[in-house]
Amino acid sequence: MKKGNAMKAMILAAGLGTRLKPLTEHCPKALMPVANRPLLDRNIEYLKSSGVEEIVVNTHHLPEQILHHIGDGSAFGIPIQVRVEPEILGTGGGIQNVSDFWDEEPFIVLNGDILTDIDLDAAYKAHVESGALATLVLHSREPFNQLLVDPEGNIQDIAEKNLPGRLAFTGIHIIDPALLTYIPVGCYSNIVEVYRHLITSRQIILGYLSEGHRWHDIGTVPSYLAANRDSLKGTPFLLGSKCKVHDDARLSDWAVIGESCRVHDAAHVERSVLWDHVTVHRGVNVIDSVVTSFQEVREDIIGRVF
Repeated sequence: MKKGNAMKAMILAAGLGTRLKPLTEHCPKALMPVANRPLLDRNIEYLKSSGVEEIVVNTHHLPEQILHHIGDGSAFGIPIQVRVEPEILGTGGGIQNVSDFWDEEPFIVLNGDILTDIDLDAAYKAHVESGALATLVLHSREPFNQLLVDPEGNIQDIAEKNLPGRLAFTGIHIIDPALLTYIPVGCYSNIVEVYRHLITSRQIILGYLSEGHRWHDIGTVPSYLAANRDSLKGTPFLLGSKCKVHDDARLSDWAVIGESCRVHDAAHVERSVLWDHVTVHRGVNVIDSVVTSFQEVREDIIGRVF
C-alpha cells in the first residue's frame, strides 16, 4: 500500500455493545462469532490483506477475553498490541491513547463492529493525494446518510440524523498523525466531534466514496444475523467441527451452527445462529434467533436471543 514505515492500523473495540445485549453481557462485541469466526479475526485478516503490517486493538468491556484471544499475536502472523482502557475513552480518546504507536505516516482506523471488503488501497491513495487531515470512507446507506460532501469530495457537515442528498460513514478512517494535536489527551473524546470542529475551522476532511462493496454494521441483533447470512456466501448452512445434526432434524433457509453443537431429532433451526456447545432438544424450533454458547434449548425460541 505504501513504501517506508510499516502500515499501521487500529481496530476500535472498546465499546460496550449496549444495543447487542444480551449477546454482549458475557462476550465482547469484537469476539462475537460471524459464520463461526470471531469478528475481530475477520477484521484482522481484512487489514492484513490490505497491506497493514502492525495493528493495535483497544478494549474496555471484558478486556481479559480480548487479551487472551490475541495473546502475543503470533497466531495471526502480524504484530498486534492490545491496549486496555480502564475508563472508556471514546473513539477520539482511544486513538489519542495509542499516540505512541503511530509514526509519521497516515494510519487506518477501523470501527471494530463492521464487516466489509472495501478497497482500502484506493482509499489510502486518495487520502495521500488529497493532503487532508483525515479521510472518511463513505457510501450511500440508509438510514445512516448524515454527511454532506461538496463536489471536490470535502466533507462540509456531519448531521445528527439521516438527510436527503447525504452519504453515510462506513466506519473506516484514514488519518494523518497531525490530527492527533486536535484530540484532547487523557480524557473521553468522540472523533466525530473532532471532525465537526475541524470542518467548522475550514480544515480539509475528505470523503472518499466507495461503491459496490460488502458492508455490515454489526450494531443490533438483526444486523448481526444479516452479517452471518451474508458471510455464508450462498451456502445455506454452516456446521462447526464436532457438530451433530440428527437425520430427522430440519435446517431451513439458512443457519450457522457452532462447534460441538447438538440438534436432536424433530428439531428445526431456521435463519438462526447457534454459538458453540449449544444443544437443541427434540422437537424444538429455533427461528430468527441467536443462541449463545453452552445453552440447552428445551422450548421454542422465535425472534429472540437466548
